[in-house]
Amino acid sequence: MEFVIMLASLVGFAVFIIALEAYRARKREKEFIGELYHNYTKLSDKSYSPERFMRMGSYYERHKSECQIDDITWNDLGLDEIFKRMNYTMSASGEEYLYYMLRTLKQDRDSLEHFEKVMKCFEENPDERVRFQYKMHKLGYTGKYSLYEYIENLDYLGERKISKHLIPDLMFLPFIALLWLNFSLGIAGIVGLMMYNIISYFKEKGEIEAYITSFAYILRLLDTCSEVEKLKLTECQGELDCIKKCYNNVKSMSRGAFWVMSAGNGANLTSGDVFSILFDYIRMIFHVDLIKFDSMLKEVREHKEDIDRMITMIGYLETAVAVWIFRQSLTHGWCRPVFTEESGDNCIKMYHGYHPLIPDPVKNSIDSTKSVLLTGSNASGKSTFLKTVAVNAILSQTVNTCSADSYSSPFYTIYSSMALRDDLKNGESYYIVEIKALKRILDAADRKQRVFCFVDEVLRGTNTVERIAASAQILKSLSQKGVLCFAATHDIELTGLLEKEFDNYHFEEEIVDGDIEFNYKLQPGKASTRNAIKLLEVLGYEKEIIEKALKRAEDFMNTGEWKR
Repeated sequence: MEFVIMLASLVGFAVFIIALEAYRARKREKEFIGELYHNYTKLSDKSYSPERFMRMGSYYERHKSECQIDDITWNDLGLDEIFKRMNYTMSASGEEYLYYMLRTLKQDRDSLEHFEKVMKCFEENPDERVRFQYKMHKLGYTGKYSLYEYIENLDYLGERKISKHLIPDLMFLPFIALLWLNFSLGIAGIVGLMMYNIISYFKEKGEIEAYITSFAYILRLLDTCSEVEKLKLTECQGELDCIKKCYNNVKSMSRGAFWVMSAGNGANLTSGDVFSILFDYIRMIFHVDLIKFDSMLKEVREHKEDIDRMITMIGYLETAVAVWIFRQSLTHGWCRPVFTEESGDNCIKMYHGYHPLIPDPVKNSIDSTKSVLLTGSNASGKSTFLKTVAVNAILSQTVNTCSADSYSSPFYTIYSSMALRDDLKNGESYYIVEIKALKRILDAADRKQRVFCFVDEVLRGTNTVERIAASAQILKSLSQKGVLCFAATHDIELTGLLEKEFDNYHFEEEIVDGDIEFNYKLQPGKASTRNAIKLLEVLGYEKEIIEKALKRAEDFMNTGEWKR
């Protein structure tokens, strides 16, 4: 009686723990769904390791096209940080597609208009949006590597034939029949065959163990697609139909997959679960998981394109949701761009534009049909303004969104030469790296592309005389090739040498009560203040240094020569 009471107590306690955990899981689920409805702009906090960035570029690396942002421009503009700011995705598929989209410049209105309709569709159907986001959250991530890397790793297995497992299984039939004629001989044959299968099982299992992870995400992907294709989203019907078609082509892969993917997988004889132990023995004796693995491997190899299309479609839909949330998070305003590709002229018009990463930005406007040359002292705002225009130009042609009150331009290919550095790996100086970066822009212009480029301190890696001479000619050449160029420089001489080709703008600062004040407002014309030496005084340099520096600069301005 006491034993029965104790057993009942243990069972009751186990049931209570299970029920409590189920209650907590359900509560967490409800809270998360509530966040998706009401606090979706708070759900972008993620940690980013170098491995994560390598993984998220996998889709982009396998779907490259001509009109994509190159590595120099991406790094110059700090677009990794823009990506993080925008990454409201919840799955590897969405994350990798968002990265790809942010690096792929659209050259037509139709694709951007369709993307806009998909975003609008999610906005107008919050229940379907949350349902979709929750499914993507369940899909999750792939781990250390991208799904594409996992799939490609399967090629290392070579060709595998199911027959080498089926033939030993079929050999059981004659030994079973032999039991009726000679029981001892039949038993001996069955036991011997079982021992052979168990020994060969562990050898085969060791070869495939590392590759089973490759199937885990694909199976979750299939489960997600089976639910996503049922969403009631009119503007997304093309994507949903594509998902349904691809899912139907691959869904047979999931039948019987539990033999490969179940928790007891790997002959876990110490789990204590009777059914797990039973299934493990069935696996070892009949190789059912190896047979299913080979079958799944064959399906993956035959349907790589279908898997890629499913990743593309659900990634595209999740990117639309992420960009829509990104818009809601832009508290300083945003706009849809207007494209003027009918005009043959290069132009840019941006009203009250700002950089989306600056918490309290100073907005600036620009309206120009010519290239622009920026002058001003260090820290006055030149580089930030270049990045503001460049980032908005890229966002306009990738996610149809600008951090500005209004923005219009033609479609461009976009390049920069800004945050360069010595290439120690290849033994190249800063100057060599810089002239190569500028050459690629000239080459793009030679290909008759409509180019928008951004150059910060052109040819800073060489001496003053040659820098000014070469900079003037390179910038003039870019202008003649029909490139719209925004360049920043400290060389005030360039404003006169390029006054026919470039509009001059500047940023300035004031020294008030012994302190530096920047207003970060773009001003027309070239810089008229020369405060570099005065800044030395503000920072506490000796008076003698200041006076002699001012005298030397004044002498040069009067004579054009530096005196010893």
